[in-house]
Amino acid sequence: MSISTPGVHLGDDSEARETAREVNEYAAEIVRKYPTRFGFFATLCLPDVKGSIDELAYAFDTLHADGVVLLANSRGIYLGEKVFDPLFDELDKRNAVVFVHPSQLYGLAPLKGMPPFIADFLLDTTRAAVRLGGSGTLDRCPNVKIILSHAGGFVPFAAYRIAGAASPKRDFADGVEQLKKFYFDIAISGTPVALPSLLALARPDHVLFATD
Repeated sequence: MSISTPGVHLGDDSEARETAREVNEYAAEIVRKYPTRFGFFATLCLPDVKGSIDELAYAFDTLHADGVVLLANSRGIYLGEKVFDPLFDELDKRNAVVFVHPSQLYGLAPLKGMPPFIADFLLDTTRAAVRLGGSGTLDRCPNVKIILSHAGGFVPFAAYRIAGAASPKRDFADGVEQLKKFYFDIAISGTPVALPSLLALARPDHVLFATD
């Protein structure tokens, strides 16, 4: 189980911390009641890095979360930006699983008649993937397993276009290998068009079932 966009941070750090704790304790209670049916990814409160690190410790050490869910961007700051390095360093120490779910593109209103999940979510995920690879985060934090939702957005289809930017060395071949480090779920993506593209890029054991 995990929660989706907009997460818990709506502008106030204190409120976000309280809501994250409430969400995580509720999820943990469900897992305690039905341990053979459920697990959960803990909700953090980015862009509040200190609050997120504190909640990560509580969620893992006390609630025994299976991983964390992070939005691709938190109020316009993308995963892979240096401000989030302390959190990713802590995730790496804990060999954490990180589930990345897209959010609305910051500062852009959805097009009329086109809800964000139609196209904006896919771009948001792709932006986060490129930033995580290109910033060196994936190299620096090799123990973190990162799952991209919805077959990775545009990543499989555009892999050979974005590969240079996805490499900290700005090297094409390295960029492809960076992208192959991700895990991909197939929520809303198990189609005869999306799956061949995904399977052409991803390692078979990096393709996971999931559903919205």
